Amino acid sequence: MLNLFFLTAALTFSAYSQNFEKDTISTSGGNLEITFIGHGSLIFNYNGKVIHVDPFSKLADYSSLPEADIILITHHHGDHLDPNAVEKIRKENTAIIVNKAGSEQVKNGMVMNNGDVKNIEEIKIEAVPAYNIVHKRDNGEPFHPKGTCNGYVITLGDKKVYVAGDTENIPEMKSLKEIDIAFLPMNLPYTMTPEMAADAARSFKPKIMYPYHFGETDLSKFTELMKEEKDIEIRLRKMK
Repeated sequence: MLNLFFLTAALTFSAYSQNFEKDTISTSGGNLEITFIGHGSLIFNYNGKVIHVDPFSKLADYSSLPEADIILITHHHGDHLDPNAVEKIRKENTAIIVNKAGSEQVKNGMVMNNGDVKNIEEIKIEAVPAYNIVHKRDNGEPFHPKGTCNGYVITLGDKKVYVAGDTENIPEMKSLKEIDIAFLPMNLPYTMTPEMAADAARSFKPKIMYPYHFGETDLSKFTELMKEEKDIEIRLRKMK
């Protein structure tokens, strides 16, 4: 699942202030700064709190990154749940959210199942389904079986951020409401095709949509499919 980009990134991403792309988005509680680490890894800085999503050591030297107030782990696969990266950014009081299948790998992690809601430091976190319907292993088992993996909807002030995790365009996406920022994966064959991602985005219409965890997928196919969706801003960042 990894390629030369990730191996090179581990050597070159040495300082938090350099190399990583960042966006700043205004919310009612102050600015949200998004740092794009790569693959499925993100950092959100909001109201003095640092939220890491799926920290992964092969993308960065996490000992040089800010310590986490919250760590969100979408699921138990090694490129999303990296205990070494977690240990480098956790503090004594860091809240670590993890799916049940990954809980044994994380000391003092808090398990969230699909449908669970937690409020941490005035930040609302909702665990939502993430799974495959079409893409499966040779034995017929989905790469991400239903009920085992999480996506997260994070409410930061008046903004709702959806980090989809490893998923396809599942029916539950149609019930998502008022999503301001969405991260949708296109890492084949494990997640969505460009067609699936376009269908997913159209189903809940986020104001801003970032393709992420997209591997070698040709994003031009996705942007072509979305060119008529004037109400959805597509932002492309280095999230291979």
